[in-house]
Amino acid sequence: MTLNPTDRAIVEATQAGLPLVPAPFAVLAQTLGLSEDDVLERLKRLKKLGVIRRIGAAPNHYRLGMTANGMTVWDVDDEIVDDIGPKVGALDFVTHSYRRPRALPDWPYNLFAMVHGADRDEVLAKRDQVAELLGDTCRASDILFSTRILKKTGMRLRRKEG
Repeated sequence: MTLNPTDRAIVEATQAGLPLVPAPFAVLAQTLGLSEDDVLERLKRLKKLGVIRRIGAAPNHYRLGMTANGMTVWDVDDEIVDDIGPKVGALDFVTHSYRRPRALPDWPYNLFAMVHGADRDEVLAKRDQVAELLGDTCRASDILFSTRILKKTGMRLRRKEG
């Protein structure tokens, strides 16, 4: 799919983040010479088409004092993972949760949930809360702690010259 010039301008203007103001889409619209409604409708359409996956906040959890990070992984029955996964993702301490295919026999896990805490003990306590929610639906679990900070960015379009 080729983006039309207006849609491309919106993507380019948002890919580094939105302004931290009460009405960020209005500011974006004014910058691009569009109406706020037009920007919002175009973003909805681009999301529906799969051109963009999501629009969301990405806080720097290290600056918020959350320096321990654990990707919890769970072996949940495939028949219920789609029902229980959103419940895990809705926990206020889970920043993202998703289903992934297993890689048997070495990797039996199909549900992933990222948990942040001030230290590893806090992350482990939060993992225990996820385990309590999953109950008997979980056959096995593990936790993978981060060992270094990786810069997280999405794909970036190059600005067209001229």
